Amino acid sequence: MKQILVIDDDVDICNLLASYLSKNGFKVTTSFSGKSGLDSVSKNLPDVVLCDFRLNDMTGSDVLEKIKEKNLQTPVVIMTGYSDVRTAVNIIKMGAYDYVTKPLLPEEILLTLNKAINQNKSINTNEKKINVSTAKKTKKEKSNYVFGESKVFKTILEQIQLVAPTNYSVIIYGESGSGKESVASEIHNKSSRAGKPFVAIDCGSLSKEIASSELFGHEKGSFTGAAGLKQGSFELANGGTIFLDEIGNLSYDTQVALLRVVQERKMRRVGGVQDIELDLRIIVASNERLSEAAKKGRFREDLYHRFNEFSIEVPALRNRQEDILMFAEFFLEKTNQELNKNVKGFSPEVVRTFHSYYWPGNLRELNNVVKRATLLTSGDQMLLNSLPYEIVHHERLGFETPDRGESVDKFHPSASEFQKKSFPISDFGMKQASLGAEFEMILEALKKCNFNKSKAARLLNVDRKTLYNKMKQYKEFNDNL
Repeated sequence: MKQILVIDDDVDICNLLASYLSKNGFKVTTSFSGKSGLDSVSKNLPDVVLCDFRLNDMTGSDVLEKIKEKNLQTPVVIMTGYSDVRTAVNIIKMGAYDYVTKPLLPEEILLTLNKAINQNKSINTNEKKINVSTAKKTKKEKSNYVFGESKVFKTILEQIQLVAPTNYSVIIYGESGSGKESVASEIHNKSSRAGKPFVAIDCGSLSKEIASSELFGHEKGSFTGAAGLKQGSFELANGGTIFLDEIGNLSYDTQVALLRVVQERKMRRVGGVQDIELDLRIIVASNERLSEAAKKGRFREDLYHRFNEFSIEVPALRNRQEDILMFAEFFLEKTNQELNKNVKGFSPEVVRTFHSYYWPGNLRELNNVVKRATLLTSGDQMLLNSLPYEIVHHERLGFETPDRGESVDKFHPSASEFQKKSFPISDFGMKQASLGAEFEMILEALKKCNFNKSKAARLLNVDRKTLYNKMKQYKEFNDNL
């Protein structure tokens, strides 16, 4: 029986999840703090951990970091609210498997947990935390990515066509979730190495202690826990292409070891005495300029120059408006197949919302939103009420849309930076004005509690039913504005 550990300081949520997951064939353990959850991970070794991002004693990222420090392979799924989407994306970079947003949807949680468990089984079978694939696909296989039709993306395709036949190293720049790995895979597929291994590894998920072993492998007995010989990512990619995502997160010591591999095309397993000749192409990716990181001393300048033979910039989703609907339709088709549904498209209101929202999580966030909304759609067209409230009302809630080319940080305010929405007096009576003021207070509480309504109710010193009624009143008034 598959074991799930749920970590949340909200007892009601833990009990509800335990009840639902138990009915669906899981053995569920619950913990009400990060510390007790970490103790349970060590003792019980669950198949997957479902952890709230905001705990009383630590954050979800703290829990994830501790699990990584123990070199455990347990996948971690983070529960968060839309006010913390960008934080959730950063947690994915740290090595979390995925995130689910509140309010929680049972079917979404079940789908995500099963995927995490199935992927981890595949990883354990190969004793790896990497994704190895070949470039050749059968006609029946579905692509995990579709290339956009915007002018900027056509330029990227032209760059791919130009650099793919060469053996140049490539740096791919872009925000998290923007599709950097898919660009790297396309370069590989159009190169002379197509049909050879394409190995992708997320450097952001590698702690300093395990990075060398994961990248270069180790010999049996080379350190405590090295029960057998292990091939590293570079050895597995030999003959093909290795893709190092979030390369800037590697420690200085690992960068030194990597420099020798890049210069000499030779490597040695940890604890080994014999060099292994390498014939492979190296593609790296970063969400920050490596030249700037080198100036600040966070990245070796000589290593940067070795990689910087060619570079490609993948734009944020908000900067390629023409592609948003195409990607949404692509994700809808995939989700229909997964859920055996037949949602045929999006209402005009949904399309307008997709184009006005700023997508801090880029394609990863759009994919999650479409999956979540498809679950909630009962007809053949996705309507506005299937989308998360925070996305539909992002402008009213103070989440402005950034101009093209601007950083998303500036447009993702925290609870303390919440911008109050003002309305003309003629739009209100005293009752509506009072309701608006109440909702501002409710929204502040929700944001502080990561949109956990039970915690927000306790913070506001009201019961949960009163909170729901107040939100319903505001929504009815809000929809009539």
